[in-house]
Amino acid sequence: MSSQQVVLHEFDPKDMPFRRLGPSGLRVPVFSLGGWLTLGGSVVGDPVKDIIKTAFDAGINMFDTAEAYAAGKSELEMGRVIKELGLRRTDLVITTKLFWGLRKGPNDSGLSRKHIIEGTQESLARLGVDYVDVIFAHRSDNTVSMEETVRAFNYIIEKGWAFYWATSEWSAREIEEAFHVANKLNLMGPIAEQCQHNMFHRERPEKEYDPLYRKYGLGTTTWSSLASGLLTGKYNDGIPEGSRFATTAMFKSTVESLQKEEGLEKIRKVKELTKLAADELQTTPAALALAWVAKNPNTSTVILGATSPEQLTENLKALEVLPRLTDEIMEKIEAILDNKPPPPTNYGRPPLDRLGRL
Repeated sequence: MSSQQVVLHEFDPKDMPFRRLGPSGLRVPVFSLGGWLTLGGSVVGDPVKDIIKTAFDAGINMFDTAEAYAAGKSELEMGRVIKELGLRRTDLVITTKLFWGLRKGPNDSGLSRKHIIEGTQESLARLGVDYVDVIFAHRSDNTVSMEETVRAFNYIIEKGWAFYWATSEWSAREIEEAFHVANKLNLMGPIAEQCQHNMFHRERPEKEYDPLYRKYGLGTTTWSSLASGLLTGKYNDGIPEGSRFATTAMFKSTVESLQKEEGLEKIRKVKELTKLAADELQTTPAALALAWVAKNPNTSTVILGATSPEQLTENLKALEVLPRLTDEIMEKIEAILDNKPPPPTNYGRPPLDRLGRL
């Protein structure tokens, strides 16, 4: 995307809060827009433009995609729309992810130096940009040495094809190893982890990664913060026709689980959360669930998915809810969820002074 492009839309952050992405100086909006399952997949053509324009006009300037999303079509659609809307490249934070390539060759996937370099070049071509702001390792690769992977991502950064690199759904042990290798080689470690985080999925983002937040300042870019729609309340009374659970094969096991004891208990909790959202905050359960994830100080940005501008606008009501999540409200939410990961054991030792340094 040429620096000489005609800029048709100036960015106005409106009232969108911004946070640093992990320990980096990069500022990202508390809510961003992602392309998983939607942009280039279930949503193509002009509707993609409508959604991205609605996001941009609402103060969202971060757009997340991946080489694997809709087999490359997500990157193509996102790049096309950014160009057609005339968005200034420097106004945007564009992120993509590498791991699952588009072909079946032995070197067309994974985190080898070969795929990281070639995959990045192909992603940039589909997006129609000279660089992305952050490139994520979409999964870890236990068939490649961590040194090769860290060196390859730093090569991408040195070439100017990305400014930072990050991980997605890596274990804390793998992220720690990446930092160890990067520090040993005087290279850049990952600045963020793109993980699932919602009211029903808490162990990894809230407990497993806790030492990484404190040691490295790692931040999260969260996905599925509505638990694939479960936390919107639309499945409280069954599976509606045309809904994601009804139409997407990958959610077949999720639908089946809702008929079992654990699933029924989740529905019961969502009904209680729906009542709390309405009675205490005059909002929707979706806005409450999104604001709850954003409330976590380790969350850099909550990635929103949308099939329409209206859905995106509705979910952005979470911005109004976020400052109203008092300690009292958070305690009521915790009482409903009853699933907060327990802290590490002290093995019977007396607790430290809460005002001191842990």
